[in-house]
Amino acid sequence: MRVVIALGGNALVRRGERPDTDVQAERLRVAAAAVAEVAAEHEVVVTHGNGPQIGMLALQAAALPHDRETPLDIVGAESEGLIGYLIERALAAALPGRDIATLLTMVEVDPGDAAFANPRKPIGPWYDAAEADRLEAERDWHFVADADRKRRVVPSPTPQRILELSTIRLLVENGVLVICAGGGGIPVALGADGAIRGVDAVIDKDRAAAVLAQGLGADALLLLTDVDAVYRDWGTKDAEPIARLSPDSAAALTLDPGSMGPKVEAASAFVAGGGALAGIGRLEVAGDILAELAGTTVRQR
Repeated sequence: MRVVIALGGNALVRRGERPDTDVQAERLRVAAAAVAEVAAEHEVVVTHGNGPQIGMLALQAAALPHDRETPLDIVGAESEGLIGYLIERALAAALPGRDIATLLTMVEVDPGDAAFANPRKPIGPWYDAAEADRLEAERDWHFVADADRKRRVVPSPTPQRILELSTIRLLVENGVLVICAGGGGIPVALGADGAIRGVDAVIDKDRAAAVLAQGLGADALLLLTDVDAVYRDWGTKDAEPIARLSPDSAAALTLDPGSMGPKVEAASAFVAGGGALAGIGRLEVAGDILAELAGTTVRQR
């Protein structure tokens, strides 16, 4: 079986933790063990989130003068290389002798995507209202408010195409475990002359993982996080885990657009596009999710 495994940013750095290198290295030891269990029997391609890391790098970039601010595509590439290296190092210890490669991956987006007029992807830390107002005026940043705090939001356009897809496929077909499309990939647009230019945005990792899995003809897509399943009525006393979903039944759910919503949408898109199954659940039980013994399985009914 060919399996695309998407490691969520919150599975690599727990909520509230700083994305320090030693913290990430310990979390990745656990992640590598889960991936290794699947990779022992299947072809595996790994992708990953970068929310905490890109927030940290964007914060560092914000210390530069406004006219020297680092664009988000460059920051995304930095985070993809950083996390890919740490994952590759952890997997090399868990899978001695296995060929592993990290590939910086460009993902095409549409410059006319409506997301550019409606930034909604949160990155970086929370600011008090006065500091957020200052940054908004000085840097033309956009913010979302929560009580007396504000957080920067950026455009998150829909991924259209993985530019390095043929390279990834070539590596996989030759037995290489590939780490790619991290953080949703590096957002780029193609000009009329075919020239590639970076785009100041962040792509949703789960949606990019679905595009990657479809392009590779994967049999399964695993979206691994720090929550054990998709829940009906999440956050209420009536919350109930859902073991099975179809794309049609998933569309009827009301889910948080900032967390589980994109995962369910990505899983449904993969299955509706011909994938055999998608699984959503806790990182540590990846093998059980693939075997449909844990988490939430999305299949056509």
